[in-house]
Formats: sequence, structure tokens, C-alpha cells
Amino acid sequence: MTVTGLREAKKQETRQLISDQATRLFMAKGFEQTTIAEIAEAARVAKKTVTNYFPRKEDLAFDHQDQFVASLARTVAAREPGESALSALRRDFLDAVERQDPVAGFAGPEFSRMIADSPTLSVCLRGLHDQREEALAAALAAATAAEPGDITPRAAAAVLGGVHRVLFARIQELTLAGRDNPEIAAVVGPEAEQAFALLEPSLGDYARA
Repeated sequence: MTVTGLREAKKQETRQLISDQATRLFMAKGFEQTTIAEIAEAARVAKKTVTNYFPRKEDLAFDHQDQFVASLARTVAAREPGESALSALRRDFLDAVERQDPVAGFAGPEFSRMIADSPTLSVCLRGLHDQREEALAAALAAATAAEPGDITPRAAAAVLGGVHRVLFARIQELTLAGRDNPEIAAVVGPEAEQAFALLEPSLGDYARA
């Protein structure tokens, strides 16, 4: 590796260490009760190093937030020839259920409880859902060459994003009820089919590639 490559690898290693230690402390003590100083001590770095990598304390808990926010928009942008936005999003979500993907909500009981018990993280999660819906609206506008100000992409994104919110919350609900990931996937897969089918009459042909 080059010097630059080694430097970037070291930065990523440090970032991951800080994130892992923060998550461990959040799950053990609670998000609000854990301080940046405690995280820095656990990761054996300076407090300034923690805030340089993670400007907000919430960023430490939602380390994959960028992937989450961009996920629906990327699915629409990468849809197959002849595939509608609805079909692509349904296919991608069902694949995520089969993989038991944490980004879809399969985060495990300790992480799910951490979010549910923290008012700060619960609000932050709702904000991430909002950002994901906005990114989806932009992708739908691009996919349909919508005129500026056209409400259609935003309305479609609200409906499609709403189904994803419901399914994400359902996975969290079942996780907190003590169901394991394979059991949750067996329940949520058919429920997702049912939820997406409700949108077929209105959005079945929308944004077809």
C-alpha cells in the first residue's frame, strides 16, 4: 500500500474503533448517560479525536446513516430495464429481509432497545427517515424528468417511504418482542408483499425504466 493508503486505512480503523466502543457503552449504559469523555477513554483516543470523526454524539450511534439515507434513491437509480420504482424497491426490500440486513432494521435486540429507550436517538431516527424520503423524491424526479416544482415525485416518495417506515418499525417491534431474526424475516417478508401490493394500482407503472 502507498503512504496515503496506509494513512486512510489507519483513519478508518480508528473511526471503527471509536464507533464500536461508543455503541458498546450506549447499549450498556444508555445513550444519554454515556459521555464523549468515556467513549474517548474506552477507545484510547483524545476527546477531540472523537468529535473530529463524529461531530454529533448521535453520529456515533448511527454509524451507517449515510448508507441508510441513500438506500432508496440508489435502488431507484439502479433499477433494471422495464422495472418501475415500486418493483425495484419491493425487490430490494425483500432481498434485505432475506439477508436480515441491519440497514432494513435487523439491528438486534440490544441496539433496538438502545434506540427505543433514548428520546434523542428516536428523534434522530425519524429525521433519517425524512432525509431518506427527500433523497428518494429527488431520485424519482430525475427518473421521470419531472418539471421543477412538480409535486408528483414528492407525493410518490412520501407513499413509498411511508411503507418502508412501517416495515422498519415492524422489524423493531418484533425484535423488542423477543423474536429472533429468522422469525422476524418469516413474518415481515409476507407482510412486505402485502404492503407493497397496496401501492400497485397507483404506482405500479410509475418511474418505469
